[in-house]
Amino acid sequence: MSGIIDAKMEAYLRALYRPASDEVEREMEALAEERSFPIVGPLVGRTLGLLARALGARRVFELGSGYGYSALHFARAVGEGGEVHGTELDPRNIELARGFLARAGVLARVTFHAEEATAALRRVGGVWDIVYNDIDKEGYPEVVELAYERLRPGGLFISDNVLWSGRVLDGKDDGKPATAAIKEFTRRLFAHPGFLVTIDPTRDGVAIALKL
Repeated sequence: MSGIIDAKMEAYLRALYRPASDEVEREMEALAEERSFPIVGPLVGRTLGLLARALGARRVFELGSGYGYSALHFARAVGEGGEVHGTELDPRNIELARGFLARAGVLARVTFHAEEATAALRRVGGVWDIVYNDIDKEGYPEVVELAYERLRPGGLFISDNVLWSGRVLDGKDDGKPATAAIKEFTRRLFAHPGFLVTIDPTRDGVAIALKL
């Protein structure tokens, strides 16, 4: 999904970010294009990896993992001994993810839960360095408090699609439940006294919230 930033600027950034030898990442991106499957893409993927490394993150919980594109970036960032937990209901996507991550040499760092994402986080429990949120948008508002409860102080709550292709703007709202949920999520996130929040407008908008 694009359109938030100029297409030529996005192409320029993609060319800068592209690791020429990263065959696995390129294959995952090609599959997303072929299937019209939503992944964060290389621009946001680079941001996720950078944030995790800057934080020294060792424990990442993903709410919504698809076939493992964002998990690949997190798994590389947490390093050996680190752990990434992913959530995905479709067993075919989990199988794909395991194949890609194995080829990338990071599968040992990733655990997948074949269940609804927020239920998985509640069941697994624990304290996390990063909670990453990319579930069905109608579920976004209820994730704010859950993420806050499960993050360590100084941890990050990162959420994709918060600019929703511009549908958050007056005059652009399509009236759909997903759009209303994104707007309510963003309101709750910025109003939460325990988070310091910014939005990176790359691709479709990424909210980055620091637990104070």
